[in-house]
Amino acid sequence: MIENFFFEIEHYGTVLNANRSYYLSRSQPPFLTSMILAVHDAQKAAGHEDKKWLERAYSYAAKDWEMWAREPHLAGDTGLARYYDFGETPAPESLKDETDHYRRVASYFLNHPAQDHGYMVRRIATPAKDQSLPPVGKIYSVQICDVGATDRTGCDEAEEITLSRDFYRADRSMRESGFDVSFRFGPHGAATHHYAAVCLNSLLFKYERDLEALSTMLGRAKDAEEWKKRAERRGANIQKYFWDAQRGFFFDYNIDQNERSTYEYITTFYPLWAGAATKEQAAVVMKNVGKLEQPGGLVMSPYETEGQWDFPYAWAPTQLVAIEGMRKYGFNSDADRISYNFISMVAENFRHDGTIREKYNATTRSSETAVKAGYNINVVGFGWTNAVFLVFLHDLPQAMVEKLAEEQLHAMAN
Repeated sequence: MIENFFFEIEHYGTVLNANRSYYLSRSQPPFLTSMILAVHDAQKAAGHEDKKWLERAYSYAAKDWEMWAREPHLAGDTGLARYYDFGETPAPESLKDETDHYRRVASYFLNHPAQDHGYMVRRIATPAKDQSLPPVGKIYSVQICDVGATDRTGCDEAEEITLSRDFYRADRSMRESGFDVSFRFGPHGAATHHYAAVCLNSLLFKYERDLEALSTMLGRAKDAEEWKKRAERRGANIQKYFWDAQRGFFFDYNIDQNERSTYEYITTFYPLWAGAATKEQAAVVMKNVGKLEQPGGLVMSPYETEGQWDFPYAWAPTQLVAIEGMRKYGFNSDADRISYNFISMVAENFRHDGTIREKYNATTRSSETAVKAGYNINVVGFGWTNAVFLVFLHDLPQAMVEKLAEEQLHAMAN
């Protein structure tokens, strides 16, 4: 996997969102240095440390970092980064896999005009020649009628509506973040590229710390000092722009409105995982863990939006980031409880239907999902759930592992 990412960086300039031609316009959250160090540590433990490979890895990771540190991925003058897709047309995977998604988005803004900040473009059915740029997505014909109208006299003139180019860029950028679809960056992610994101900048903070460590291993003292300074600058900006002491959460920052979001989200744990939070901040975040904790682990947010990356869904990769962040700051009993609830839910559902799923409903402790915004399939046989299950199982106290085994045996017997 890492070598494949190196190939992408060499030929396309970054780690792509996936190995398909229509993903050339965007990357994915930067975890590459974490992967490099994990492989290096495993090789070293096995007595096969490869400094030549580490040199290659360092050069590719440094090149990948550069994409996030220049326009258009810079988040205004905050010194932070943002998700940004270079395209401004409908995402091809959405047109293929997400039935009527953009129609639902257009309908949402039509019915919630106060939340439409230029995301929807209204066009008269017979547009004038001097109207703005031609639409880039589907055109929807709408007619607004009075309640109870029985003929056309109670209806306004027919209009055509489309979604704006800025919306499509946001929609694509939301997919770069991995959280597609959530309302975290506005309804249906409509303002994604107008935010400095907690998750992205926490990952880049760790990226810079990792590159400092790699530089030190390779005897590049000057490089190590530069990466250290970069991490310190980003860490200071994470504190300045993301931390809300009153609410006790790390929030994204809207660079257009120059204000912090209030959308509570599981990414509040990313600064803990990356080591960018203070001990005091971690303690406050943990006091508020109840806002996200459910019987099956941590939900993405407290908000039910019909998107798969919001309430009531629990996803393995964000569980892992959150749990490892808790452990890093010494909250092991909380980490034990929440990770146990997650893997016991996975095991319980596996016992019912013999499958491991992409995501779970953490409130009902089931794999039943009712996603209506965007991609709505709950894929079977999912690698990250398998992997996180094993990590959590390995990190639990032995008594809890035995308890899980006993519960499964008891359930099977009945």
